[in-house]
Amino acid sequence: MQSASLPAWLSWLEQNHPREIELGLERISAVAKRMSLLAPAAKVVTVAGTNGKGSCVTATAALLGAAGFSVGVYTSPHLIRYNERIVVDGDPASDAEICAAFNAIFNACQQADEFATQPLSLTYFEYGTLAALEIFRRRGVSAMVLEVGLGGRLDAINIIDADIAVITSIALDHTDWLGDNREVIGFEKAGIMRSDRPVVCADLSPPASIATHAKEIGAKLHLIERDFGYLTQNDNSWSWWCGDCRFADQPLPQLPLPSLAAALQVAILLGLDLTLIDAFGCLSRLRVPGRFQRLQWRDREIVLDVAHNPAATAYLLSRLQQSQLVSRPIHAVVAMMSDKDRTESLANLKNVVTHWYVADLSSIPRAASVAQLQETLESMGCSAQFSGSVENCLVAAHLASNPGDIILVFGSFYTVAAGLKAIDNAL
Repeated sequence: MQSASLPAWLSWLEQNHPREIELGLERISAVAKRMSLLAPAAKVVTVAGTNGKGSCVTATAALLGAAGFSVGVYTSPHLIRYNERIVVDGDPASDAEICAAFNAIFNACQQADEFATQPLSLTYFEYGTLAALEIFRRRGVSAMVLEVGLGGRLDAINIIDADIAVITSIALDHTDWLGDNREVIGFEKAGIMRSDRPVVCADLSPPASIATHAKEIGAKLHLIERDFGYLTQNDNSWSWWCGDCRFADQPLPQLPLPSLAAALQVAILLGLDLTLIDAFGCLSRLRVPGRFQRLQWRDREIVLDVAHNPAATAYLLSRLQQSQLVSRPIHAVVAMMSDKDRTESLANLKNVVTHWYVADLSSIPRAASVAQLQETLESMGCSAQFSGSVENCLVAAHLASNPGDIILVFGSFYTVAAGLKAIDNAL
């Protein structure tokens, strides 16, 4: 496979490996070794967690950038373009850069060595991970912020020994892969820790497996509310502390405070001067697409959020309440994946949503069917209208709503991506 076209590469990658997900580090480590990617010269921060990863990654990268680092950021999934996954100093990698990296990975997969005498096959995500590392090396970044895709211990990102590991939160999600309780999931996420290196945990009630694993391997654990923390002082400000350091009356940001508190702790551990880089002003200006993203569209306010599990929709509810949006009618456009806890996720919002519109994502193999979503909502006493695609549901919600009403689009990255495309096309 040699191609100058990114769409052609991505199409090939979707079919190349027999499994969409194959946890384990042996194959990707072998290819990374052939490409000399296992020991980057840059500082590396790895971020795992059930929710809040994207916000923590964004905040950490912004703080490093403000301090003068050239920062490579790897996240997944993307919303609109694949290039969003690989960003250097705020700009997505070009198609040409990604294709060149994919070509290098493909060639490395064909090589024979002591690990394998036959060509190695990698997953879509593994190709993307190595492409990010290759691009960051070619660009000569001085810092990398890498978001774990699934779990931690066996995720492709974990081939790199992070200088600082971050765990944002631990909740039930991907239970088929990670386990059905927080202790087991916590152990999987703790796998990104390294001996004698810091790990920052922003979970307000972490499972015991986090501290246990840190102690067993000698990682230096920094816990929120013990070693660092935050307080909201009023509707417009917050304070952050670490040891004897206190930063009070700071502008209240839009992103989740536990994730931002963890990013600030990372900055302190890296020796950054928070005052010199205007850390809190920097954080107050941050936005992450698809995370409580608010837009004006045809005299309605659109809120888009990728929340797709119970913890995330509970946080979404709190944001709606804090923003006083629950005082207005809310028309919810929803589509979710079939492996998510639909009942608990939707139950968090049933008392604030006025009208439900179930969208069809049947082109996505993992998506829950319209019938499944309608059945879940009806079991909670909520009636749900089916109006076809996300775009058609937006049109239906607009027709049924009044100026000033809220249209909420949530349930998965796919749902939000379709919503953003539909709104953009209509503008």
